Amino acid sequence: MSVTPENRGDLSRRTLLQRAAAAGLLVTPAAGLLSACAGSSPEKSNTGGGTKSKDNPFGAKDGSAVKVVIFNGGLGDQWAKEDKAIFNKKHPNITVNMSSTQKIKTEEQPKMATQPSDLIMNSGADSMDRATLVNEGAIEPLDDLLKAPAWDGEGTVEDSLLPGTVSDGTQDGKFYVVNVAYTVWGNWYDAALFQKEGWQPPVTWDDFFALAPKIKAKGMAPYVHDAIHGYYPRWALMASIWKAGGKQVVIDIDNLKDNAWKADAVLKGLEPWEKLVKDKLLLAGKLDHTQSQQAWLDHKAAFIQVGTWLKNEMAKTIPPGFELTLSDYWSNTGDAAPKDVYASSGEGFVVPSKAPNKEAAKEVLRAILSKEGSAKFAELTKSLASTKGSGDNVQDSALASANSVMKNASGLISVRIWDWYADLEKEGQNLSEEFMAGRLTARQFVDKMQAAADKVAKDPNVKKQTRTS
Repeated sequence: MSVTPENRGDLSRRTLLQRAAAAGLLVTPAAGLLSACAGSSPEKSNTGGGTKSKDNPFGAKDGSAVKVVIFNGGLGDQWAKEDKAIFNKKHPNITVNMSSTQKIKTEEQPKMATQPSDLIMNSGADSMDRATLVNEGAIEPLDDLLKAPAWDGEGTVEDSLLPGTVSDGTQDGKFYVVNVAYTVWGNWYDAALFQKEGWQPPVTWDDFFALAPKIKAKGMAPYVHDAIHGYYPRWALMASIWKAGGKQVVIDIDNLKDNAWKADAVLKGLEPWEKLVKDKLLLAGKLDHTQSQQAWLDHKAAFIQVGTWLKNEMAKTIPPGFELTLSDYWSNTGDAAPKDVYASSGEGFVVPSKAPNKEAAKEVLRAILSKEGSAKFAELTKSLASTKGSGDNVQDSALASANSVMKNASGLISVRIWDWYADLEKEGQNLSEEFMAGRLTARQFVDKMQAAADKVAKDPNVKKQTRTS
């Protein structure tokens, strides 16, 4: 994504990722989001008195204004402009002041203690840390949004969402983050090139290593990845760990269980990546996300791992005849969960606790999650929305391949630890970069991750989270 994706929760690309935030930019507990203006009182809502109804369940008031900030990354912001129009068809007398940026934390965090924007898409490399937002009470629980009527369908908002979207946005038993994109991750290739060369897309690591010499013989690197942002390779590493050992291995990692990183399955999942690096199958050069994606589009490499925002992010430079096709991450023979797919909601919106117009902010979220809005999202971004059925009527080969990966999935891969612990999030990025650069072996990687996890587990000042499923 552009300065991306995000954290989507690792979940996310940019939560998506939140997927995917730059934890090194966090404020310290001593200089928290809300402490900067200690003693300042929350701004009063400018919407009091709005009449509540099925079409206006939060009582957003006519004549009020709502400030919405969009992360303008790999998915662009045109979809959000469409949602604004959808919102104003139902609420013509509420003004939506919408702006776009890639500097979410830089521009929005200083305002959190006084009068923040009403609705913020907290995504990208410069995003605010989710755990800090929750722990300091800086963002509003949105469980009432889940129970509200869907904008243009039967049932509730929660009923309309794809699996995992609610859990992805939940912390401490409350729903805080509304992820609007649904990302599928895996290995991308050009189906037209593969057909031309007679290459069969790999399913297993053995398939890939057998194909790699043929790719190199054509003057191409077998693989390329973002070597700048550590959360990019980390998606692939965690997917391989899950596939090797199954869900419980990652649950143990998320729960900071003793020696969870040293489980045999973790090492098994990482060893193919170690071999890929050791055998010099990566395209040389320290490329970032868009540089690596462009190198792949230029056929300097046969495979790249990234999420389904890829086509929209690179739309302007995709060569004619290039068939972007997504395949699942490869598995090892004997893996515990070879058909589980890394997919989750991301691109998360939050409502600041001191937002002056929370009622209208929640109404905007209902519009974004509508059937009409989510269909526009899929059409414009060539990526799924977190609302069910968003891509049903979109004719696009890249999106179709992602749908195919999902249909063949036996389960969904998800990781919570990066959203819960800022220090581990940062260390996970750093060590993933070092590992993929060949400066750490798989054994050294797990030893260092275990040491970092132990430090967090033993710190009484760090609030611990528990994952059960």
